[in-house]
Amino acid sequence: METRPLGTTGQESSILTFGAIALDPLDQDEADELTETVLDHGVNHVDVAPQYGTAEVKLAPTLAERRDEVFLGCKTLERSYEGAREKLEASLDRLGVDHIDLYQFHAVTQSSEIDDITAEDGALEAVREAQEEGIVDHIGLTSHGTPAVIREAVDRISDLETLMFPVNATVAARDDADHAYLDLASDMRERDLGVLAIKAFAKRPWPDDLPEDEREYVTWYEPYDDPDDIEECLRFTASQDVTTLTNAGDPALVEEVLRAAVRFDPMTDGEQSDLVDRRRDEASPVPTDL
Repeated sequence: METRPLGTTGQESSILTFGAIALDPLDQDEADELTETVLDHGVNHVDVAPQYGTAEVKLAPTLAERRDEVFLGCKTLERSYEGAREKLEASLDRLGVDHIDLYQFHAVTQSSEIDDITAEDGALEAVREAQEEGIVDHIGLTSHGTPAVIREAVDRISDLETLMFPVNATVAARDDADHAYLDLASDMRERDLGVLAIKAFAKRPWPDDLPEDEREYVTWYEPYDDPDDIEECLRFTASQDVTTLTNAGDPALVEEVLRAAVRFDPMTDGEQSDLVDRRRDEASPVPTDL
């Protein structure tokens, strides 16, 4: 599988990052099998978070056997020093590892959250200390907020080496600043930050009147599930200025995404334009009222 430099981290990440949230609905044997399959196909970057149910625990057995093959990303929703330190140590314990390669401030969507993270008793201080202790190697940030908030975070947190945000053809079809993630990706790559794309396979928001237990997939959005559509989604996102992209979160979709990543062929500019034009009337899967 193709690999690309992840900013200044020294890591060469596979173009597909395994979003380990897909392990949560599985039993342990199924989780082991899926993780082994993903790694065997050349994926070397894995992303997980405490919010992903049982994912950390279910990832642990494979990490115990193949830790040296995995660039491990984890996240925290905590904004305070004490909260971030507590959650970091809990993740280390559940994952069964002695360090995390990339620790990310998760789901930062408001300027006020940046204030809290960078405060004297904020989460940044805790993560910096963990970095000095060798239990965190690199620091990143994830967001599905507006590009303006992400740019503000980069300007205010000099430690950031990676960013994770939406890169999706439907989102790209919105010609306004709140959806200008392609420009953001290009600008951040020029600043030598690693760019991790999310929501590559998002089709549209789930209908408001559809209960969660009636949704076909355990994802936050309705995903594309046709193999040709999945390949088209992956080709579009991987053809942008991104390092790597994550799979859709339902385990039933992981192997089709994996196959598309193995045979990745970049989209031409014309193909990208055509896809964006076809998506102009689709509802954006990315919220903007944050």
